[in-house]
Amino acid sequence: MATTGTYIRGGEQIVLTIPKIYERKVESNIPLRVLFEDEHIAVVNKPAGLLTSGNQKRTLANALAHNLQPSELEDAIHPHPAHRLDYETSGIVLVGKSRSSLAILCQLFESKEIFKTYFAVTIGEMPAKGEIRTPVKGQSAISKYKVLQRVDSERFGCLNFVKLEPETGRRNQLREHLKSIGNPILGDKKFGIQELILKGKGLYLHAFAVRFTHPATHMKIEVCSELPKKYYKIFSPEEALLNK
Repeated sequence: MATTGTYIRGGEQIVLTIPKIYERKVESNIPLRVLFEDEHIAVVNKPAGLLTSGNQKRTLANALAHNLQPSELEDAIHPHPAHRLDYETSGIVLVGKSRSSLAILCQLFESKEIFKTYFAVTIGEMPAKGEIRTPVKGQSAISKYKVLQRVDSERFGCLNFVKLEPETGRRNQLREHLKSIGNPILGDKKFGIQELILKGKGLYLHAFAVRFTHPATHMKIEVCSELPKKYYKIFSPEEALLNK
């Protein structure tokens, strides 16, 4: 075995051996809905009120191994989320099951080659569609929206079922953008209007669909998730989605 003080005289064979990294495997027995899975990646549905990752045991990241099949690839890893959703937000999360696939998914997010669709319920009258370009924490941010349904509300004046397509991925982008145009998301305790905070129902923001190129097979993938039942108590989402 060579050391940093070993001199090379010529003719030697140099072999670099990288020790296998044993990852800390903390698992949490939380059932998740798996929307897509193969040896390389998975797409799962995160419930609202669950951290994507972090130091706590009860996180999506720690629940993945309990819900996914182990990968047999040479560079298989403990399944790991490729991005985050806010604690209050429900919906789709992409997961890497191998080092190479996780790295490529992260690159696709960085290069804006993963396209996400969200649905939200917003408060107050708003234009039928539009584009919001308000910077988020000093960084450029773009979100497109389209109102699919409206209902009158005695308490809120008007509630909107809105399709959202962020073109950038800033933290809390959709929540900040909708607040910036005077139409905060229903149930948003952080960015909502204080006297209109809806308590006990959670945030009405759901990551509904994702489109991307598979990091290993290069096939075009599109995955959708179900809307939480609470949306159906206000709107008729099937009718709205037919006309989206």
